[in-house]
Amino acid sequence: MTVLPFSQPLLRDKQEALDIQDLQGLLRLELKIGKIRLFSGFYTRIDQVFVLWGLICAGMFLTAQFLPISWHTQAIWWSVLTFIGTITMVALTWFWVSIEQVRWLVYCWVILMLGGVVLTDASIFLCWGEMLMRLCALWLGLSSIGYLCTALALRSRVFLLIASIHLLTSAVISCFGQWQFFATGIVMMISLLILAELQWDMRPPIDSDMLTPEQKQFNQQQHQCRQLAVLRNLPQ
Repeated sequence: MTVLPFSQPLLRDKQEALDIQDLQGLLRLELKIGKIRLFSGFYTRIDQVFVLWGLICAGMFLTAQFLPISWHTQAIWWSVLTFIGTITMVALTWFWVSIEQVRWLVYCWVILMLGGVVLTDASIFLCWGEMLMRLCALWLGLSSIGYLCTALALRSRVFLLIASIHLLTSAVISCFGQWQFFATGIVMMISLLILAELQWDMRPPIDSDMLTPEQKQFNQQQHQCRQLAVLRNLPQ
C-alpha cells in the first residue's frame, strides 16, 4: 500500500485550505459567552458522519452497559437508529466519495453496518447464546474491516492504525468481563471523535472528471497551500 511520506504527521490541527468536495456542506460552530470564545471549529460532511456515528456508538453500547432496558427493546431502537445513521452517512458522503472515486467504500460500510444489525438482531430474537456473548467482538471486528478498507482507499496510516486498535480490542475484549460494552463504546466513540476533530493523512487529491476546470484549479491551489502549511510546521 502506498502511503504519504512518513515526514508528514498522522494527525494534526485542521487546515483551512479545503477542497471543493470538503467545502460543500461545511458546518462552522462557534460558542461564545459575551466576548469570551469557548469553542470554535468547523466540520466537513465527512467530519459530521464521524460525529454522528460516534454518538450512535456511545448511545448503543453505554445503554447496553448501564440502563435496565430489555434486549428486545434495545434491538429495535438501535436497529432503527443504525438504519437512519446509514442513510444519513450515504447522503452526506456521496459527493465527496464521488469526487475521490471511492464510492465502493460507502458500499463497504453499508454492508458492514447492516450485516452487523442483522447478526445482532438474530442473536437476540433467536437466542443465539454464543453470538450474544460476542456482540462486542463482532462490532469491533466489523469496524476494523471498515477502517482497513478506508485505509486502503485513502492510503491513510491513521485509518490503518485505528483498524489495528479495533482488531486488537476485539481480540482482548473478553478480558473486560462485565465491562465489555463500556470498553467497546469508548474505543469506537473516541476513535470517531478524534477523526472528526483533527486532520488525518490521506493521498493527494485526484483529478476528478466531475469537477469543472475552475474547480480543479481551485483544488490544486488549495493543495499547494496545505503542503506549504505542513512544511512550515515541520521541525527544523
